[in-house]
Amino acid sequence: MTDKIKAAIEEIRPFLQSHGGDVEFVSFEDGIVNVRLQGACHGCAGAQQTLKLGIQRVLQEQFPDDVKSVESV
Repeated sequence: MTDKIKAAIEEIRPFLQSHGGDVEFVSFEDGIVNVRLQGACHGCAGAQQTLKLGIQRVLQEQFPDDVKSVESV
């Protein structure tokens, strides 16, 4: 499952990079995907929205039975 999540995040990265940000996969455990927001995304006022409405939404659509939440670490 981890490899599939990493691959999905790779598909999301170009969108974030086009806005000066990036995302790094950290871990997946008990349905929680931990990521590290980087660049313009780190500390951005819209970071929580990017995390929940962007990254989490995409991962939950692709893996509805596996991904419960995405958290920034």
